[in-house]
Amino acid sequence: MGTGSLTIDLAAMADNWRALDNMSACETGAVVKADGYGTGIGRAARRLAQTGARKFFVAVAQEAGDIRQALGPDPEIYILSGHMSGDTDMIADLNLIPLLSSIDQMLRHFEALPGAPFGIQLDTGMNRLGMEAGEWEAVRALVVAQGPRLIMSHLACADEPEHPMNAQQLAAFVQMTDGIDAPRSLAATGGILLGPEYHFDVTRPGIGLYGGLPFVDAKPVVSLALPIIQVRDVLEGESVGYGNTWIAQRDSQIATVSSGYADGILRVMGPKTKLYANARPVPIAGRISMDSIGVDVTGVSELPNALDLLGRYQDVEALAQNAGTIGYEILTSLGARYTRRYTG
Repeated sequence: MGTGSLTIDLAAMADNWRALDNMSACETGAVVKADGYGTGIGRAARRLAQTGARKFFVAVAQEAGDIRQALGPDPEIYILSGHMSGDTDMIADLNLIPLLSSIDQMLRHFEALPGAPFGIQLDTGMNRLGMEAGEWEAVRALVVAQGPRLIMSHLACADEPEHPMNAQQLAAFVQMTDGIDAPRSLAATGGILLGPEYHFDVTRPGIGLYGGLPFVDAKPVVSLALPIIQVRDVLEGESVGYGNTWIAQRDSQIATVSSGYADGILRVMGPKTKLYANARPVPIAGRISMDSIGVDVTGVSELPNALDLLGRYQDVEALAQNAGTIGYEILTSLGARYTRRYTG
């Protein structure tokens, strides 16, 4: 086939959830936004539910449909963007739980869906989403009386354990929620690793489920093989790719593989990135194009039908480092053209 093969190891994903659940001093949910971090939201949610997850978190209401279809009516599905204008029918029909981030959202939800479940998101210093201390204090008694399903906040620097912001946000969260008889949540993957004082009643692992940092012991979940379209001989002094940025220093063999920046192989990672012909590293030759990449396979005696970009020899974080970014961006950029195969 002309497209890359993206393999998702659901057993490894389940093992990562179990490991993080064992570290959590409370119930463990699962963040499956952005199409399950590129792995397929329905398949990821189903496997995680089979493993024990009962609370799922998505970014927007539109992401929840596949989870509800895959899992049925029982699991709780939380919307991190809250109750947006136009979401009322979907929230009601799918029995979703918006995490209300402002007084405007609170009023919209209480007026449109009186008695419907909801959660609250508080800002403890990240200044991204959530009610700040002053507005929360003004509505706290009213909100608590309505019985929120969850009260949460988000850590800004959990991937840096020694960062003083972690302790500051923990103290702020305790101050804003102490004495409330409702489940609380502060920790995603990084917060779980900070220790039990950050766990409260529910943890929300995301990137760690899919093999990314800061969970250094995570099992890799995704592998990616790119099929070879053509192999050509390039003479010493000839160039490869746009802009003539790669000049052959010797007579070479160049394999063109099917993938490119339209498939999430970021153009900037090219100069530092290698693919693998079986176990042998082979460097990218020239610029990454929209749909194809040149690879220097000179000297490879038995060339396979596809070259490995992600897998046993190179993980998501290695690619992220080559691109000057983070594993989150690599995973969530993986393109729709790949043939997705599931194991485990």
